[in-house]
Amino acid sequence: MSIDLPPPGSAPRTPHRTASRSCWRTILGLAQAVARPDRSMGTSAAPWPLLQVAIEPKSKAVEEQLNIALLSLADRDPDLCVTRDEEAGQTIVGGRDERHLGNMVDRLRDEFGIDLNVGAPQVAYRETITHAGEQDYTHKAIVAGQGRFARVKIAFEPNGRNADFVFASKIVGGAVPDQYVAGVERGLRSVISSGPFAGFPMIGVKATLVDGAWHDTDSSALAFEIAGRACFREAAPKLGVQLLEPIMKVEVVTPKDYFRDIASDLKSRRGKIESQETRGIEVVVDALVPLANMFKLEDTLRSCSKGQARLSGSYAGYVPVPVPPDDPDPPAAMALG
Repeated sequence: MSIDLPPPGSAPRTPHRTASRSCWRTILGLAQAVARPDRSMGTSAAPWPLLQVAIEPKSKAVEEQLNIALLSLADRDPDLCVTRDEEAGQTIVGGRDERHLGNMVDRLRDEFGIDLNVGAPQVAYRETITHAGEQDYTHKAIVAGQGRFARVKIAFEPNGRNADFVFASKIVGGAVPDQYVAGVERGLRSVISSGPFAGFPMIGVKATLVDGAWHDTDSSALAFEIAGRACFREAAPKLGVQLLEPIMKVEVVTPKDYFRDIASDLKSRRGKIESQETRGIEVVVDALVPLANMFKLEDTLRSCSKGQARLSGSYAGYVPVPVPPDDPDPPAAMALG
């Protein structure tokens, strides 16, 4: 039995946090999952769950039953990421792709007998920077009669669109003690978990602490953590922050008679056909397609080809989202459409 996940835009948007690999726990901040093989659509996997949905039981009486069922499924499926967003009161399930999440919903309904409301799939967008720049920031405050002081000078630079955040220190001569350097890093990691463009986690950023200053009594790791966060926020408008989306590399094998319709459908999904090869009575099409535009792709291919086309694919990386000049707003951060 298969299930149709709702298309993006079919449910109210509710922010939720990125899922970690943990089976069942409340997420208090951004947690990065470990990359693992994608068994349903190839061998390449993203370092985060690429797709998430919010689920809830139709009856409050079976909430505990749902929790137990999710624990059981997550124990058997290391690629299933389950978290609880207490702020939104939602259970968030992350997976490899639409098929993976659809199978999970099927099992909850058929194997465990739980009727569910399922939110629209949400793609894991990311943000990055496109320009390098330096920012000098001084944090001064008095809290409960106690002074706070921290000065940092940080150089920011792009580090590849698909790379993790990198922090480095070039402090010499004790300009900033080591324990305060650690505070700067914590502040930076905290602030990039919600980017300035649309609130999505940031990747491909390198930050280097190049200078700073501290005070014997007024400085602390917390003061430098605050300074690190504020320094990035002040620098961000000059760094060319850009929205990124995950791209899938797909292969479609179809009888020749259906090639034109399938190629047209891929292009309508912002897909870029990289190659096509005739093999006997079939055509093999390789294309790059944004994950956000792949919903119902398998169903469409089956319909176009009378069930004869075959689809496979894998995660290919993050690329900039094309933003039309008249596009009013970016998508909401980690929202269910």
